[in-house]
Amino acid sequence: MTRTHLQELIAPWFDKVPDADFLIPITTICIGIISLLFVYLFTRRLMLPGIQKVVTKLSPSRIGALAPILAKLNRRIAGTLCCVLFLATFDSVYPVSEIAGEILKTIGQAILIIYAGFIFSSIVSIAGAIYNQLEFSRDVPIQGLIQVVKLATFIVCAILIVSVVLEKSPTYILSGFGAIAAVTLLVFKDTILGFVASIQIAANRLVTYGDWIQVDNYGADGEVIDLGLNTVKVRNWDNTITTIPTYMLVAGSFKNWRGMQESGGRRIKRSLNIDMNSICLVDDQLHKQISNSIKLDDFIVIGSLPNPVSNLGLFRRYAEGYLKRHKKVNSSLTLMVRELQPLNHGLPIEFYCFSEDKRWISFEHLQAEIMDHLLAVLPIFSLHPYQSVSGQLTLPQSPHHGENPKVEKIAQTDKA
Repeated sequence: MTRTHLQELIAPWFDKVPDADFLIPITTICIGIISLLFVYLFTRRLMLPGIQKVVTKLSPSRIGALAPILAKLNRRIAGTLCCVLFLATFDSVYPVSEIAGEILKTIGQAILIIYAGFIFSSIVSIAGAIYNQLEFSRDVPIQGLIQVVKLATFIVCAILIVSVVLEKSPTYILSGFGAIAAVTLLVFKDTILGFVASIQIAANRLVTYGDWIQVDNYGADGEVIDLGLNTVKVRNWDNTITTIPTYMLVAGSFKNWRGMQESGGRRIKRSLNIDMNSICLVDDQLHKQISNSIKLDDFIVIGSLPNPVSNLGLFRRYAEGYLKRHKKVNSSLTLMVRELQPLNHGLPIEFYCFSEDKRWISFEHLQAEIMDHLLAVLPIFSLHPYQSVSGQLTLPQSPHHGENPKVEKIAQTDKA
């Protein structure tokens, strides 16, 4: 073991001290370790935070939001400086044997490579965070690309560490990758598929943060909160979180409600089943009854009605006029009331329109308000909704035709 330069400098301090040959190396190592700690604390606590404060003053809103990432970068830069100082002063400070010196240098070089990879990863994270502050970042997310760059960085770092430990050139390590290419593709299959899918998602603007998507195969129905390389996280409306493989958004099918949110309204598509036995032609008595309850002129152009007109046809025209006059319905979009194919449970009358307010709660309230009103006015037109009998055999009386013929028939059957 040869004496280091630092040992020669402090040797005169121990001329009259017993066991000087033992104390001098111990003191030298302690000085080296304390120096590294001082450099770390000085750069970590004073120098780098001071630089960060000066830079933050230039743009408090943008750079201030990056404080957690910058603090992590400060720690990594301080660690890197300590590694560089350790390797640069090793031969002059640390009195160790040749074998121990080689091992310590190798460990120091490996740690330096790791810190360099972490610093580059932090820089990429800062660049991604700055990009996410831009307006168009929500339309073109790059989270998957950032993860790919980080993955490639750590793969390069791993190759360099192996080359340092084996004392071989990195090209020698890379030449062996051909033999394990198949295994690598198998291990990183999901990552490769996710990377390709991330590029397609970003290029075609299929999904972005905040989109409401619905993926039935995975039970996902909610808002996208994270777009990663391997997974997409969706916060469902019951506040559970569903994780979907990124490549499944390209390989499979899903529903994105962004188009509805960017359009002029949210669709209302509901239907009522009308009892076909209550459909009849409107005579003078029924017309008078309807006119006493509703001002038809406010909802229907009387001159456009066919003659004769059925009570169902009159109700359809009234419902369409009601929807057009409703303040919360967007009448500039498609609006109609139509009859569907008669079924064994009645004649479906469908109401098709768009709500101006696309928020979920407001939309549901409007939908219920429309259906409540149309159900309430059905008896005015002498119409009955169809519903299965559930223990109550009596049916509501018609306000125009007196007793319902079905009720009379049931009563006669009971008497018989």
